[in-house]
Amino acid sequence: MSVDTATVKKVASLARIAITDADAERLAPELNNILGWIEQLGEVDTASVEPMTAVIPNKLRLRDDVVNDGDIREAVLANAPAGEHGFFTVPKVIE
Repeated sequence: MSVDTATVKKVASLARIAITDADAERLAPELNNILGWIEQLGEVDTASVEPMTAVIPNKLRLRDDVVNDGDIREAVLANAPAGEHGFFTVPKVIE
């Protein structure tokens, strides 16, 4: 896939970025280089690589799922500026 100046102008327009014709001509080869690097990454064999979220092994510390302080609705609502029918009330934001 290659990017020409018309494509650069269209993408800039969609992103609401004002660019000149000179900028579009300068950016087209740079975007083509970036797309070339992405194609190179697609050629790398990653079949034997396991998915990971970090480069170091992290284990999530789990705790028992127990109810420890339930049924205190009135105490929680006492801290609220306004409450109604057991729920927080907030001002209307849509007119």
